[in-house]
Amino acid sequence: MVASDSSRAFRAADGSPLAWTKPIVLLLLAVAVSAVYLYLDSRFIYLLVYGWFGIIYGIFLQYGRFCMASAVRDLFAVGVPRMAVGVLIAVVLYAVISAFVQESGVNTFRPHPLGWHVLAGGTLFGLGMVLAGGCASSTLYKTGEGNLGSILVLFSISFSQAWLVSTDWFSNWVPQAWTVATEAEAIVLSDEISLAIGWFDQFTVGYLWQLTGTTATEFLGLPANLLGYLAGNTLMVAVVPTVILLALLYRYNYRTMYVRQHPAKATSLAYELKGVWSMIIQSKNTAIAGIGLAVFAGLQMFVTGELREYYNIFNFGELLAAMNYENGLSIQDTVFDPGYWYITTQETQWAGWAMEKAGMDMNSNLFFGVENGLPNPLLNAPGMMSVGIILGAAVIAIARKEFKWKSPNTETAILAIVGGILMGFGARIGMGCNIGAFFATVTNGDVSGWVFLLGMTVGGYLSVKALKTWIDWRLAKADFDF
Repeated sequence: MVASDSSRAFRAADGSPLAWTKPIVLLLLAVAVSAVYLYLDSRFIYLLVYGWFGIIYGIFLQYGRFCMASAVRDLFAVGVPRMAVGVLIAVVLYAVISAFVQESGVNTFRPHPLGWHVLAGGTLFGLGMVLAGGCASSTLYKTGEGNLGSILVLFSISFSQAWLVSTDWFSNWVPQAWTVATEAEAIVLSDEISLAIGWFDQFTVGYLWQLTGTTATEFLGLPANLLGYLAGNTLMVAVVPTVILLALLYRYNYRTMYVRQHPAKATSLAYELKGVWSMIIQSKNTAIAGIGLAVFAGLQMFVTGELREYYNIFNFGELLAAMNYENGLSIQDTVFDPGYWYITTQETQWAGWAMEKAGMDMNSNLFFGVENGLPNPLLNAPGMMSVGIILGAAVIAIARKEFKWKSPNTETAILAIVGGILMGFGARIGMGCNIGAFFATVTNGDVSGWVFLLGMTVGGYLSVKALKTWIDWRLAKADFDF
């Protein structure tokens, strides 16, 4: 009797049925921790929503091996578009769902300012993610698989960002206009916080705050209703570019193989469309992961928005203050709280909190002191989402017998650290990672996400070429005919 595709999907890598004992224990532990939070205060449901959506993301990410670094590396190194196609599937579906969430009136997304920093940050991030062997999201799910190299990447991303936003090393290199604007802002805030003016403060106030961000629906003057969101944000920013990219991937990376496997005396539009469909379904796991991530990313925006309406808040910091957890809030009583799937900023807060506890002044800057705060990691709602991703990935990896402690060799460890640092710098300059600066932006009508993707692609391409050159040099040095 032949097993169905659906039954195979829930079997371990070695073909045996899923071993659910340990995964269930992990999930029960998560339930117990959630119960403790709710016992302390029912309003912690807001934080737990982040954590449980993180668990769901982790399950889908690990199940589909979903990774932007793999998408870029596979495309340029071996010409395989599988992962890139999975990402694009998720973009289209998430964009459709986002339009409905926005129509409901609880969309928490805010468009990013568009400028040269998006391309520069994306390029640095792309350089780093290929060197490190994982993007921001895959670093978390690989950590959940027991990959110690990914833990090195996670630490490097976190601490490099925290250092970057608090250092004054580059202050003498910034334009005078940035300095003037920042000093004026510091005077306004002087009664509440003593600002040590660093370069990132000047970059933020003198440059970022002078830019504007908008969605396609707003820019085109379309009506603020479902039709307007679908026509502008979904169709123009997500669907049309995705269709173009899928066509290019098919033409230059998949069609030759498809024609070889399905020879025909003459081609037609129907033939080519079947080829595109074949490309889309070539990896069911990746496609399923893309669909699942899109659905739950949209659902998280809706649930978080509804909770904000219910508690009459704009930011989780207001709830923390109401619960008398004021330590770690910014001077505006806020913390980082995007309301949707986001990675890297909360991890920067982890590192900043640890550096503050080690005796470093991490609050005398705009990034932590004025905007994002430095909450205890146990009170960091988006941070719980990152923890959830690790836990969710561990659950499914153990169940599928794919969990294994993996120690990096010296060379891989160095690449992980260097790549993580580059990703951290890129994420701060570009205001996000492959999730926050690309996936969450283009799906909500913000074209800056495609600019970030362009930078990631360029940076990833350069890293692939650099790694290939390094490997060729080592093989030649060893006199090995590859």
